[in-house]
Amino acid sequence: MRKKYALLLPASLLLILSACSSATVRDENARFLQFTDELFRREVSADSLTLHYTLKNPGSFGIRDTPVTLGSFDTDTAASGAALENCLSALHGFRRGNLSEENRLTFDVLESWLETALAGAPYGLYEEPLCPLTGVQAQLPVLLSEFAFDSPEDVDLYLAVLEEIPAYFDSLIAFEKEKSEKGLFMSAANARDVMEECAAHTALGDDHYLFSSFLSRLDALEGLSAAQKDACIAQHRERMHGCVFPAYNRLAAAMDALEHTGVNDAGLCYWPDGKQYYTCLVKRDTGSSRTVPQLQELTRAQMAEDLSAMQSVAPVGEDAAAFSLDDSSPQAILAALKDETEAYFPALPDTDAQVRFVQPEMEEFLSPAFYMVPAIDNAGENVIYINRGHLPDDLTLYTTLAHEGYPGHLYQNVYYDSTDPAPIRSLLSFGGYTEGWATYVEMLSYYFTDMDADRALLEQKNASVILGLYALADMGIHYDGWTLTETVAFFRSFGITDTDTVREIFDLILADPGNYLKYYIGYVEFLELKKTASDAWGGSFSQKKFHKTVLDAGPAPFEILEDLIRKR
Repeated sequence: MRKKYALLLPASLLLILSACSSATVRDENARFLQFTDELFRREVSADSLTLHYTLKNPGSFGIRDTPVTLGSFDTDTAASGAALENCLSALHGFRRGNLSEENRLTFDVLESWLETALAGAPYGLYEEPLCPLTGVQAQLPVLLSEFAFDSPEDVDLYLAVLEEIPAYFDSLIAFEKEKSEKGLFMSAANARDVMEECAAHTALGDDHYLFSSFLSRLDALEGLSAAQKDACIAQHRERMHGCVFPAYNRLAAAMDALEHTGVNDAGLCYWPDGKQYYTCLVKRDTGSSRTVPQLQELTRAQMAEDLSAMQSVAPVGEDAAAFSLDDSSPQAILAALKDETEAYFPALPDTDAQVRFVQPEMEEFLSPAFYMVPAIDNAGENVIYINRGHLPDDLTLYTTLAHEGYPGHLYQNVYYDSTDPAPIRSLLSFGGYTEGWATYVEMLSYYFTDMDADRALLEQKNASVILGLYALADMGIHYDGWTLTETVAFFRSFGITDTDTVREIFDLILADPGNYLKYYIGYVEFLELKKTASDAWGGSFSQKKFHKTVLDAGPAPFEILEDLIRKR
């Protein structure tokens, strides 16, 4: 749930750069940290939700009196590109060879992030912030429902944020209108999905989970009298009905007006320069330096390996008992998974994890599960949401909690935070690393169960192959231009013959290009890194050493991780 950023270069950093080219004798590491810390303070303050979710105590980072804003959607791609070029130029003003090992890693990761963002800057209007399940319309209420109230001031900030939603949605509508004028608007089916999601939120009225979550957070807060809390409740209701619901209604009306203005109901490659945009998107979202054809080859090779492994063991009979847990409560599963991490993963600091369930009325519109990334100065408080409408059995719940909890996202975030990384690293998103790691350990979790080894292998390889099919379909649709008919034929060649199911997959991939690649390509790249580590380290290789190396490095492109492994 991280937002994407366009890093800008403040005037104060230009002064730092001038010092870099002078004869002034200053410590390169100190100046580099000054540069990245100033960059962090500027970017994390760009909108109030990002600031609140990234820092519990902004004042301890020198951030005070920031304006309340949700930011806006920018259609000026030239200005975004210029800002990225300026920031990259600023970075290159430092002498990398004089930096410490930790700062060199920060330098390399920031440089890669900026170069990738710069390559994609001309395609800003190709981005789609209204994807089903993962778009703004779906994520914003969840973020608001988890907005922590640690003080009365937080309640004031939350209520002020609600007042900003109409302006924020207006900029989103303007962005979608600009996309429409440029012939880049979403498909009619996607627009209808967005309208349905908006309608689902407003239809809940006073039963919306934002009301119940506000009351529970307010009730737990000390420092407010009963009368003051009653006043807050009244203000909240007024802003929900006066700001939030009307904003969703306006967004739905705008989607209705624009619904049939899209000129492309197929893959990105059918847009002008769409193939080039998809190439940039894949590199950004996977963190892989491989070309799309190379990723297709890598995917097919992994799928062939998985299918071969499945053929080497006896099949599971139709009369085999379903996998079941003695205690299928999420907390019990997380505790069991935490115990399993001890032998193969580095130790984790003590932390807390709450499991919450998606409101039944919203199950259709949210992902099967998601992890709320905690503030970098408050990593001990973690929340995992479970969507019971998308988790049909104990095995799915178990592997999903491995993905979201231990040793997945929760473990990954808390562990990396314990290494005290540079704050700027928290703003540099590498989906292939984060989702790839969570998928990698999700696949490992099949072998943590009490299933016999052959059945665990079959279940895991089957899950891997299915995700590989989605990844190939993503690249086939958006890079090679597969039609629905071709996509149906592709899945049919692997025994998936339900046309309605394939149509749903086709529509999901059309609406959210590259999403499945973060998971699958990231996962396979971790497998490739493990092979590299085994070859490079020889007899000193161990699972724990490998996991520690990639976790210590933190979110980064796989090319940088491979270089670190070869140097170990």
